[in-house]
Amino acid sequence: MPEPDLTAALALTGPDATLKLYREWAASYDSGFARDMEYNLPAHVARAFLAAGGTGPVLDVGAGTGLVAQRLRDLGCEGPIDGLDFSAEMLAVAATKAVYRTLTLADVTRPLPLERVYMGITSSGTFTAGHVGPEAFDPMLAVALPGALFALSINRRVWQAKGFDKALPDLVEAGRVTGLRLIEVDVYGNAAARLDPEHAEDRALIALFRAA
Repeated sequence: MPEPDLTAALALTGPDATLKLYREWAASYDSGFARDMEYNLPAHVARAFLAAGGTGPVLDVGAGTGLVAQRLRDLGCEGPIDGLDFSAEMLAVAATKAVYRTLTLADVTRPLPLERVYMGITSSGTFTAGHVGPEAFDPMLAVALPGALFALSINRRVWQAKGFDKALPDLVEAGRVTGLRLIEVDVYGNAAARLDPEHAEDRALIALFRAA
C-alpha cells in the first residue's frame, strides 16, 4: 500500500486496507493532512449542524481524530458528543482532545452497539471515495431519536457514483426522514492547490435532514 495520504485513502478497497492505512496515518493526520491541506470540511459540517438548530446528544460518525467535535466545541456546543469510528488508532488520538463523552469502535455499515438516544448525527469525510456508502443510513437512523438532526458530508465524487442521489430521496419518500436540504461546500482551502492539485478543488454536499 502507498504511504498514507489522500490518494491512498480515496483508493481503499476493503476493511483490512482501511484499518492498515488509518493505523499508519493516525499520528500525522492532524499535523499533516488536515493542517497542510486546510481541510475545512469538519468546520463546514459543524457550522451547518448548529445553524440548523442541532443539539445533543450528538453522535459523530467516522469521528477520526475528533475534528468535527473540536469545531462543535469551538462554536459553543456544550452538550454531550459521542464519537464512533472504524479505526482504534484514530480514536486514540481523538481521546486525547477531551471533546467526546464516549468513543466507540464500530463499523457504521452494520448495526451499532449503541442505544437510540441521539438528537444529532454528524459526519465529515466518511462518505467519500474508498469509504462508506448509503448502506450506513439504516444503522445511523436506528440510533437516532425522532426529530434528530443529521449533518453529513458527502463528497461530490460519490454523490451519484455510490447512489446517494437516489438513496436520500428514497428515505424522504418512505417517510423515514424529513426536511432534506443540501449545502455545497469546498473541502479544502487554498493551500491544497500546491500540495495536491488532483483533489484541491473537491466539493462536498452537506446533507441536512431530520429523522422522522
